[in-house]
Amino acid sequence: MELWMIGTKLVLLLYIAFCFVRAEGSSIDLAVLTFLLYFCINITLYIFKHTTIKRLFLIGSICITVAAYSMVHPIFSILLPLSIVELAAGFIEQKFIHLLVSIIPIFYIQETFQPIYGLVAIFCFMLYSVTTSFHYMQVKDEAQMDSMRKAMGKLTKRVNENTEYIRQSEYTFKLEERNRISQEIHDKIGHSMTGALFQMEAAKRLLETDPGKAAELLQNVIQISKEGIENIRLTLKNMKPPTEQVGIHRLKLMIDDVNAKQPIKTVLTYEGNLDVISPIQWKIIHENITEALTNAMKYSQATLVSVDLKVLNKLVRVEVRDNGVGTDTIKKGLGIIGMEERTAAVDGTMIVDSTHGFSVTTLLPI
Repeated sequence: MELWMIGTKLVLLLYIAFCFVRAEGSSIDLAVLTFLLYFCINITLYIFKHTTIKRLFLIGSICITVAAYSMVHPIFSILLPLSIVELAAGFIEQKFIHLLVSIIPIFYIQETFQPIYGLVAIFCFMLYSVTTSFHYMQVKDEAQMDSMRKAMGKLTKRVNENTEYIRQSEYTFKLEERNRISQEIHDKIGHSMTGALFQMEAAKRLLETDPGKAAELLQNVIQISKEGIENIRLTLKNMKPPTEQVGIHRLKLMIDDVNAKQPIKTVLTYEGNLDVISPIQWKIIHENITEALTNAMKYSQATLVSVDLKVLNKLVRVEVRDNGVGTDTIKKGLGIIGMEERTAAVDGTMIVDSTHGFSVTTLLPI
């Protein structure tokens, strides 16, 4: 804003200088002195930020202009409007009144200079109004940007705190789980093995003196060992999730990740006994679905992709279908060839169809 004001005053000074050179009988020394005083006061005006000091400099600028009008040349009157508008803006909010105040001197100057004074007053008023509006918008935008930066900083801090909390929670959970498993092994299996060891040592000592009692102790050791092995099996079974849970949950996580990152909606449905699907089949299902979804995102122009998993009597059927444009000719690239090879490795079959959208169906034998 200050640059616009300085530039406008400089243009007015250049115009006055041009008119002054053409005039006759004017004092060059007073003109130069007026130029220097006016220029220095208006440059200093924009250095200070204090409102009272700025107003004092504006009053000084008006006084110099009036003196120059009276003592040097009437053309100096065109410097008045902009200074009056700037000074009035500090006291009056209505912009239209700024124009009226800057027009008042037109009734006191020579008639010859009244038209140019009026044009300069209107121009200065319009320029000042536009620059102040732009300045206020710029200040408002900067305030909004600062507010947004602060909000982003707070959100980033909260995300980092939540991430740290999740990491600590996972670490704590792992420690608790390790402690639980350790305690369970100590309480169940450790006590059993210790008891079995004591009885085997006793049976060893009674083996020659009391074979019957030694045989009885050995039978107890065998029973305790069986119970210990069974406890180990149960503990490991409780620790390891079922294969079908690992497979379907991994598939759900993958679908959720696709929905979060891609504009195409993906829906997963499944039915049947998932327990019959082997780990190698789950691996093939996951890889084929990933490849089919990638192709759908790239080429289908679809808005919806459905993933349907069904476990039938003799086979597992997995279909990935989109509602996109489809294609008249199916070109088997590396993606489709890779899906066919993976499926054929476990004696399965893969069917590709593009009559209604595009679908990839994987059939795996049970």
